[in-house]
Amino acid sequence: MTVLRRPLSRAARKEERTAWVFLLPWFVGMAGVTLGPMIASLYFSMTDYNLLSSPQWVGFENYSKMLDDPRLRQSLSVTFVYVALSVPLLLAVALALAMVLNRGIKGLAFYRSVYYLPSLLGASVAVGILWRQVFGTEGLVNKFLGLFGVQGPGWISNPDTALYSLVVLHVWTFGSSMVIFLAGLRQIPEQYYEAAALDGAGRLHQFRHVTLPLLTPIIFFNLVLQVISSFQSFTQAFVVSGGTGGPSDSTLFYSLYLYDEGFGRLHMGYASAMAWLLVVIVGALTAINFYFSKRWVFYGDGK
Repeated sequence: MTVLRRPLSRAARKEERTAWVFLLPWFVGMAGVTLGPMIASLYFSMTDYNLLSSPQWVGFENYSKMLDDPRLRQSLSVTFVYVALSVPLLLAVALALAMVLNRGIKGLAFYRSVYYLPSLLGASVAVGILWRQVFGTEGLVNKFLGLFGVQGPGWISNPDTALYSLVVLHVWTFGSSMVIFLAGLRQIPEQYYEAAALDGAGRLHQFRHVTLPLLTPIIFFNLVLQVISSFQSFTQAFVVSGGTGGPSDSTLFYSLYLYDEGFGRLHMGYASAMAWLLVVIVGALTAINFYFSKRWVFYGDGK
């Protein structure tokens, strides 16, 4: 059966042209800022390129080189530990504070702004420098511990604790997740809690059987965003370690090692291959999250 399309009126055609004009900057940006660099990066990943001379085609040599690179394995290990620790802690802190703010305290707008501020500043160089001072040998943390007679280590300079100080820094940037959680909590109908209270459910049971199930789409959304963001963490480790990933590569994030290979050692072809490996890792983890979300995310429509 052939469906005849009614010709558009002059006004409709004008609106369509106007829409394309407004969409044109997005298409130009998509092609020039996203797709273009991605295609170029894929090409460079199969070349020997040092930014100073023409790239030389080497095929999959850069990818095979990764298998024998101990620092790459170390950077992956550090990054996975960082993501596994920081993301759950950040989401837990964000949800806890969102629930406190959701109780209708006075000055909600002020507290929401104050708690959101670290999300804007957490990835800045200034905060990275501040973190070095706070967790240094003579920093505020050790001075506080000294009040109780405890001699704290150099948290940043100790390979056993340096990564955990960056985890704390990432958890401190809970603001954006907290605001999203707060918006989700505001959407839960109050009658659900009233019905649960009539059945004798206390606050803990209400949280477990009402709040969490209805908030699972928001938890899933924040989880995906935070996993992607954590794998891209760079500035904190760069500033705290002085760009080296030290001490003893304990803060060598994958993105930091990628930067060092590309712009420090001018191995741009190898760095491009590393970038594509990161794309595959993040894409695979995102796909895994979506697959398992069917088992625990409740959308309220029976799915």
